[in-house]
Amino acid sequence: MSHAVFLHAAGDARVAPFNLRAGAAGETLVEVAAVGLCGSDLHYYKDGGIGSAVIAAPFVPGHEFSGWLTEDLPEWGLVRGALVAVDPNRACGHCAHCRSGHPNLCPEVAFIGAPPHDGAMTERIWVPKSQIVAVPESFSPSDAVMLEPLGVAIHAVDLARPRLLERVALVGCGPIGLLILQVLRTAGAGEILACDPQPHRRALALRLGADKAGASVADIAAWTEGEGLPLVIEATNAPEGFRDAIRAARIGGRVVLVGIPDGDRYVIPAAEARRRGLNIKFSRRMGHVYPRAIALVAQGKVDVEAVISHRFTLAEGPAAFRRHAANEAGLVKSMIYPAGLPAQTG
Repeated sequence: MSHAVFLHAAGDARVAPFNLRAGAAGETLVEVAAVGLCGSDLHYYKDGGIGSAVIAAPFVPGHEFSGWLTEDLPEWGLVRGALVAVDPNRACGHCAHCRSGHPNLCPEVAFIGAPPHDGAMTERIWVPKSQIVAVPESFSPSDAVMLEPLGVAIHAVDLARPRLLERVALVGCGPIGLLILQVLRTAGAGEILACDPQPHRRALALRLGADKAGASVADIAAWTEGEGLPLVIEATNAPEGFRDAIRAARIGGRVVLVGIPDGDRYVIPAAEARRRGLNIKFSRRMGHVYPRAIALVAQGKVDVEAVISHRFTLAEGPAAFRRHAANEAGLVKSMIYPAGLPAQTG
């Protein structure tokens, strides 16, 4: 009997037996190697849902995952036992948004790990073959997992369109923010001024390429003598993240909002936003970016392992949720291993 982490309601995560459903046409069975605990998983745990996606019945979270194939996939050039990543976003493919190149905005999406669709915090999962992503043999299970959040970061930077050597403010140095930081460096951004309330995340931001890292947006204001910066990318889970991004932007600046706020609410000062005449974009998931994500990791241009701070077994999954919800010091990105911790992690 397989087991899985179930979210029953806000604050209620449990490990219980999981009855694996039968596979459907076009699907393949994957043995889950590793699954990341994402900020959106945490929102389901803390708030009971994200917008209209609410927990109506116990479901299995986990959309960032890698696994081993249980059969040959000759059409993909893959054999049984190969490590693969999985794109969790199954867009309809025929709506106006999909046809215009925006599958990340498809209103009919079936997203693995978002209720009511069970995710990968379990031992085995059926996935559409079309969502299998081949990865280099040198990749570890966690490397393959991190392609999904790295894809989110790439999409955010695509929307931001940083100009060569342009100064950028990064509000929030969690996993997505730290990946955005590295993609910005690769994209040719200039000075990057970051802020985050947690000292360990500020230290990691400096290690991964930030020029300065402060505790709040007030530091960015001080460093720019109150003028702000032409480009701001927000990647927090705070309702105040939008407000802080506005305050970090200069008049006529651009703001890209990536984070999902706790409680599904933003706090913004309308006058400050209007008087700056800001260009604001909202970033959601990603488009077709996996090839670039794979290349960035394979070429060593983005260090995804540096973002992983903790590793848990499946049985420890509920504790991982509790610790992240409590905002425990030292946590950045947690990885869950249904088959047991890798030998090197102890």
